[in-house]
Amino acid sequence: MRTKSPHLLSAACLLAFCGLASAYTVSGTVSDEQGQALKDVAVDLLKEGKSTTTDDQGKFTIHEEETIGLNATRNSVGYIGISNGILSYSQSSGAPVQVKIYDPLGNQVFKKTLQGSGTYDLSRAVKARGTYFAQVSVGNAKQNFKFTRNSSLAKEVAQGETIRFVAEGFDTLSVPLGTLDTTLDVKLKKTAPQFKFGYALKNDPTPSKGCGSASKLQKVKSVENGDQFQIKVGSDNRTYFITLPKNYDNTKPHKVLFALHCYGSNGEDFVHHAADYDHPTPYYGQQVLDKNGDYIFVSLDAIGGLWNKGQADHDFFAQTLTTLNENYCIDTSRVFITGFSYGAMFSYSLAQDMQNRVRAAATYAVADYNIWLPEGNAMKNLPIAWMNVHGVNDDRCDYNRAKNSALTRILKRNGKADENGDFTDASSEKPEEISGNTGHVCYDFKTVDERFPVKWCSWPGSHQWTAHDTGNMSVGWNWESTWVPEEVHKFFEQF
Repeated sequence: MRTKSPHLLSAACLLAFCGLASAYTVSGTVSDEQGQALKDVAVDLLKEGKSTTTDDQGKFTIHEEETIGLNATRNSVGYIGISNGILSYSQSSGAPVQVKIYDPLGNQVFKKTLQGSGTYDLSRAVKARGTYFAQVSVGNAKQNFKFTRNSSLAKEVAQGETIRFVAEGFDTLSVPLGTLDTTLDVKLKKTAPQFKFGYALKNDPTPSKGCGSASKLQKVKSVENGDQFQIKVGSDNRTYFITLPKNYDNTKPHKVLFALHCYGSNGEDFVHHAADYDHPTPYYGQQVLDKNGDYIFVSLDAIGGLWNKGQADHDFFAQTLTTLNENYCIDTSRVFITGFSYGAMFSYSLAQDMQNRVRAAATYAVADYNIWLPEGNAMKNLPIAWMNVHGVNDDRCDYNRAKNSALTRILKRNGKADENGDFTDASSEKPEEISGNTGHVCYDFKTVDERFPVKWCSWPGSHQWTAHDTGNMSVGWNWESTWVPEEVHKFFEQF
């Protein structure tokens, strides 16, 4: 039978002991999206009010030791104090320091007399892990407190606790914490530049309204390689075609390419057509290059084969694009247009009016006439990414007129932004051009804003979009040798 210890502590005595603020450690590493460590990132534990910064390796630690709520006590015979479980003591007389330790039931498990001055780790005075109570006295000064052995009590996290990471040039990141004992590996994203207009290169996709939903469009009929639809534009029923990738996913934002047909042709010709110098593959050769199914392809039908309805044709394009936004998952920041001859004129016209909806245009043999543009205040003085392929011997859409007028109009708006974010005039820069009867030259302008690139490709041919390096098609030419689709694909894929 166990004899009750004369040192057994009463419940009232235990309640009188000072409280314990438990320990915690929040640590981790901060890097950028490429995994490069970030130095001097400000790390703030908001509710705790503690801060630090990352070192050369991007590492940080916010640590709070287990602390005992015991004030230092000094009297005429000595001094005792507790910090982080370490007893500090000294005597100004011959009175020793008496240390007694009790388990949670009040049983004395340790007793020690200390002389002189020094420190003593109380957690090493007991063998088993757990919570203990100690009584320390020197002369007539006495203190009671609680401590733990080899196991810090995890501090309860405050409601809404958040750790925040702030670094210049990066988006601020805030991470909610469910515990204060944790290790984090975080990546900070570079802050996107604030532009008056346009997206940064390689911006994140901007999902359309139709993402996550099934299309409600009713097709008129299926055709080879796509479906035909109709839309009411003003008083006209307009026809268009859509080709979805075989692996279409309504949760993945897809890029969109509009193919605009040339004079005398129609929208269906660019959905499927027997191979020839005007139609080597569908959608101006772009569908075959879409290896991963990233694009939705669209072809519009002009009334009577001519893009000459002005505002009505622009409304047709805009309404069709809105219909795509609402019924399919598209990336609204990556809508592209392309066309040859009259289709190039219409593409160029849209590019001067739809800069807030079209990312880039690629034209083949554009002409700076038969182009409708809004007038007066309706004309948008905004940049657009543009590429043009033109034969220097074109006898229908004059090469020099396109170079000196259509190209100049684009360059006037596409110059690098100034300190106020306004685009400058880059029209003084002239392109390198083809010289001779073979080959081609594609020139990338250097003085334009990188977000609105301009590419000018010249070749020694006439009026056709399937440019090739052997000159006119009568001189050793075959349609399979055209380099245009791959150059255009690379131009679109830079965004």
